[in-house]
Amino acid sequence: MGMLQAEKRKIYREAGADALFLEPDHLRRYLTGFYSTDGYVVLTDENCFFVADPRYFEAAEKALKGSDVTVVAGARKEALALVKDCKTLGVPFPFVTLSSAEELRGAGFTLLDCMPALKKAMEYKSERELSLIGKACEIAEDALLQLLPALEEGMTESAAAALLEYNMRKLGASGVSFETIVAFGANSSVPHHETGETKLKFGDIVLIDFGCKVEGYCSDCTRTFLFGDDGKHEEFKKAYAEVLKAHELVKETVKAGMTGREADEVARGSLRKAGLDGLFTHSLGHGIGLQIHEYPTLSPRGEEVLGDGMVFSDEPGVYLAGEYGIRIEDSCYMQGGSVHSFMHKTERKLIIL
Repeated sequence: MGMLQAEKRKIYREAGADALFLEPDHLRRYLTGFYSTDGYVVLTDENCFFVADPRYFEAAEKALKGSDVTVVAGARKEALALVKDCKTLGVPFPFVTLSSAEELRGAGFTLLDCMPALKKAMEYKSERELSLIGKACEIAEDALLQLLPALEEGMTESAAAALLEYNMRKLGASGVSFETIVAFGANSSVPHHETGETKLKFGDIVLIDFGCKVEGYCSDCTRTFLFGDDGKHEEFKKAYAEVLKAHELVKETVKAGMTGREADEVARGSLRKAGLDGLFTHSLGHGIGLQIHEYPTLSPRGEEVLGDGMVFSDEPGVYLAGEYGIRIEDSCYMQGGSVHSFMHKTERKLIIL
């Protein structure tokens, strides 16, 4: 199931080009509902074509039968033949390689950036998109709840990540939304720690940042735990309480009509009162959809206005180099002018495993 023809027309009109010529897999999937690693979508004022090579042609024909997408056999040459009479081509500038752009210009096309038109449409999720993201969030949480009792002393970060990913797959996910981050002990102080061979020991902080996909749509969640209480984590516990306060304050006070910058300031301002804002080294959140980082951006520079139908993360964090890191993250959506979490199964308050 791709999107409805009327919505495609709107994107086409707003892009202002004779045709849209799209290569990136997430944009092709957005317009057609069909996933493939290769292929082209050509959108004109009358038609939406999906150009598929032999690996995907049969599956695409079957999946898109009866839809408003016409499946064409071939590769780049066949895709370009569909736009041979066009002067201007809409391509998504952030996702186009220099060699592809040079080739299209060499063929006589003037390139226009169609990403603003796509971004505008993709920022607002349909009921179907919201339900798929919700399902991905539910699977992620269930997988975490299955993992926690299996964590044991001596287990490596990699082994814990592998088990969590296995659980998500077993529960129906089609894959991970990004590389799972499992950080034990002081490794938690690196916001995007590379999961490795560090072994779990009593008293360790455990930070897990993970997510999975359902029909291409992503979930994103982070939880921070203590693996047993060694009595040496008083400062960590105080900081944890402040991160949790900031996280919940976002859900309570961020409203439609606020900008991403104002949302970020809700969390940052709360941590500032506790003297911890200097340790909050990333932005509050990012949009979530067919890509794990989409729009809107909830950051000190985020100018997008938040509105109903948008999906984004709420993930304040505090990181003290070489000592500890804390991040509490939910995937959230905006409805009725307020923030609602997709996450209903896992605790946000500090759990000692």
